[in-house]
Amino acid sequence: MNIAFLGLGRMGRELVPHLIDAGHSVTVWNRSPEPAAVIGRRGATVASTAAEAVDGAQTVVSALFGPDTVREVITGAGLPFADGALWIDVTTVAPADAEEFAAWAGEQGIRYVHSPVIGSLAPARAAALGVLVGGEHDAARDARTIVSLWADPNKLRMLDSPAKAAAGKLVANLALAVSIEGLIEALRLGEAGGLSPNEVLETLGITALAPVAAMKGPTVVGRSFDDTQFSAALLAKDTRLMLATSVKPLPAVALVADALDRAIASGHGEEDFSVIADD
Repeated sequence: MNIAFLGLGRMGRELVPHLIDAGHSVTVWNRSPEPAAVIGRRGATVASTAAEAVDGAQTVVSALFGPDTVREVITGAGLPFADGALWIDVTTVAPADAEEFAAWAGEQGIRYVHSPVIGSLAPARAAALGVLVGGEHDAARDARTIVSLWADPNKLRMLDSPAKAAAGKLVANLALAVSIEGLIEALRLGEAGGLSPNEVLETLGITALAPVAAMKGPTVVGRSFDDTQFSAALLAKDTRLMLATSVKPLPAVALVADALDRAIASGHGEEDFSVIADD
């Protein structure tokens, strides 16, 4: 299959090799050329523009920064999608955005599926991500054959609309945001009570915070945030989508959103989101 892949951020660079290894012909585009050059050496064709990448593609996969970037690169750009092409958007967006993009795609004769991923770079590399697939039945079925290349089969969920897939991704990222705050506060409380950081992490290992303690505990304790699995800037963008989507207050999310904004203002936006431990 001829596949166009738009957006080679940290996650996009992990997903494209799965398409290449499965035998697909992949043309990539990225705003900055360096990531595209790396993927080009991996076996993809590098396009100089998004329009060039999309031209002639049966399937277009987009993994962009957020909904505004989707509008800039895709829905507002007049890209030459083939009639009936399948557009799989991996970008984290709000449910209202997904509805907007689905409506636009329908007007253009494009089949739209929203398929965000749940997990970080190591699971992406290992084809062990959680994956949500939301769209019209036949389009979602066809998209599943693509996104299953980077999914853990036990963590692939089919939903009946793009908006539900978008909501599911925000729920997953809310859990991540609130959990990291819980880890940070538990370490602070433990320190005040005379526990060592390792004793706090051992205790958290038998609690509901066990997953985030195992995943981010050493990073937070070591105060080393350079190994970015999920940047502070990305999670900040996602918390804004959560707050804009919910009709009721999300005070825990708002707290983390403020901490992320302070980290970005201090020049740490491209570091791992756990950098808020230094707040």
